[in-house]
Amino acid sequence: MTTSPQTIPTSTRAAVLTAHGEPLEIQDLPLPADIEPGAALVRITRTTLCGTDIEIWSGKMSFPGMLPMVLGHEMVGEVIAVGEGARDALGREITVGARIGWSESTCGKCFGCRVLREPVACSRRGYGFMQRSDVPPYATAGLVETCYVTPNAEKLLLPEGLDDTLAAMAGCAAKTVLRAFDRAGGVRPGSRVVIQGSGALGLFATAVARISGAGTVITVGAPADRLAMAKRFGADHVVDIAAGPEATIAAVNELTSGMGADLILDFAGAPSVGPEAVAMAAQRGTFVVVGSTGPTGEAITLGAVMGKEMTIVGSLNGDISDYYRATEFFRTFADRMPWQDLFSEPVGLSGASECIADMSRLGQIKAVIDPRLP
Repeated sequence: MTTSPQTIPTSTRAAVLTAHGEPLEIQDLPLPADIEPGAALVRITRTTLCGTDIEIWSGKMSFPGMLPMVLGHEMVGEVIAVGEGARDALGREITVGARIGWSESTCGKCFGCRVLREPVACSRRGYGFMQRSDVPPYATAGLVETCYVTPNAEKLLLPEGLDDTLAAMAGCAAKTVLRAFDRAGGVRPGSRVVIQGSGALGLFATAVARISGAGTVITVGAPADRLAMAKRFGADHVVDIAAGPEATIAAVNELTSGMGADLILDFAGAPSVGPEAVAMAAQRGTFVVVGSTGPTGEAITLGAVMGKEMTIVGSLNGDISDYYRATEFFRTFADRMPWQDLFSEPVGLSGASECIADMSRLGQIKAVIDPRLP
């Protein structure tokens, strides 16, 4: 194990979820005395909160035995200790003092890993926020001062000049959006694109569609301040969902001169997104399902899918390759959009509870936690 000259901590402060919908508890969690080969101990410099964190906190996403746990899966930090042989996804050695981000762990042995060669299909895919905080290795998620990055977590040395907050967002939200566009086959220059949802993913997707050469970008969502921001991120038109699905469909069809959208991406997850997408789609349009994590949704008309010769694609999160592309995207287009408008002012771990509750009320788009703050 290689360590920094300073003393390696044996415990860390953490904001722990002990009951759904309740404030997080600030606790001290143990840290491993020995760093496994391939693992790293990282002092967190930035964590950004994701919609999944809010769904877990509220209990909308839950399973028996998951609590207590630490939330947060978009984070970056400085390596303060590293196990033997630790390298990033590009084979570069990870050393003490390096700034890294990391993606979910994969086993490398299952059907998804070995036959499909698809990391998101790993049957043992591990998220830091799915680790209980009362059993080893305890602190593997983002709302901690010091995080234990497991050996099989896909790590990435981050480029100089890439802002910590953007680098954190690249770890889930941005990579998820970029993978969805990739699964769709990209944006055909001059095409009509509809983004369903005006949260962090929908706003980022709006920007990606614009940067990718879409002819018309329409963002569908709410509330009004989010739609106003969508225009700042490249939307030509916005449609408020307050009037209901029929009005939404009519508005999109009018904005596309009755032709419909060539590409529709779901970043909303509302039950009505499927029928709306089918109704709004152009002939041979593509619908990418990204945000529909709930158990049920409204039925779609298969006859309409057939009649329009639509393509419907699912897209799940992202892997280390998508993460790398997300960091390169932000490096390339750092000045292209007002990215910082997506984020609230950073707060310390003690402010994480209020940030999560505020995000659940749509008061913040993307909360930012800096554990070094009080």
